[in-house]
Amino acid sequence: MAATLISAVPAFVSPEEHRNIVGSTPVSFTDIPPVLRHKEEPVSVTFEPTLDGFSEEDAKEGVLYVLESVLVFMSKTGKGFQIEYPSITLHAVSRGDTPPSIYCQLDESFAKTMSMLVDSEQPKTNGHINETADENTEEDEDEGEENEEPEDMDMRVLNIIPSRVESLDPIFEALSLCAALHPDPPGSDDEDEGLDDAFIDAPDGTFEQFTGTEEEELSEVGRAALAHLESIIYDPFEKKEGSEESENTSKNENVADTKDAKDDKEA
Repeated sequence: MAATLISAVPAFVSPEEHRNIVGSTPVSFTDIPPVLRHKEEPVSVTFEPTLDGFSEEDAKEGVLYVLESVLVFMSKTGKGFQIEYPSITLHAVSRGDTPPSIYCQLDESFAKTMSMLVDSEQPKTNGHINETADENTEEDEDEGEENEEPEDMDMRVLNIIPSRVESLDPIFEALSLCAALHPDPPGSDDEDEGLDDAFIDAPDGTFEQFTGTEEEELSEVGRAALAHLESIIYDPFEKKEGSEESENTSKNENVADTKDAKDDKEA
């Protein structure tokens, strides 16, 4: 399941405490507890479909902790759950519903994949695979196939309902910040990979290259449109050349007139 049941809130620190710890240069940065980005209470939650082991009474009222590592809800009954951010495929503010809430889609297949990766690591003893553990693993796989949930159970909806409507935006912003710290692993987007393969595997000669003349490329209507555009386009260089020719002609005429006037005067 994407949501893991817990009985205690994981250790965390405030942003100020985190700055102080980092500023003191700790021996190991990996031992620093995650930062609490938002805390909201009272909050109620709903699951669709319902979460096994988490009753309506558990979901009625509790405290929401938006940690950088996981999203945590701890009920007043002492039972809670935590969700890793890669399992949250979508989160949004839903104001149209009654009451307004933070809508989250949970990918149950992510938790199954992680569980399969852990189970695939077979225990070894002195360099040899433990045959008993191997047999138990095969039995668990058989039981898992029998109790396998339908495909539509791979997605679960979580609604986070704060008592104050004005808390929706701060919760959403904190969720967005923490989710950005846990990007999807490379190659997880199958659709993009499929598109890339479609272009990479395209056979030679699929796209023909035009080798004709300009007149063959354009239709009669296209050539007429091109001629019209060329007639109305202003070319400053062409005008400049024409002006220079006019100026040269005027200068030559002025020189000729001056020469004629000088000859008449001498005569």
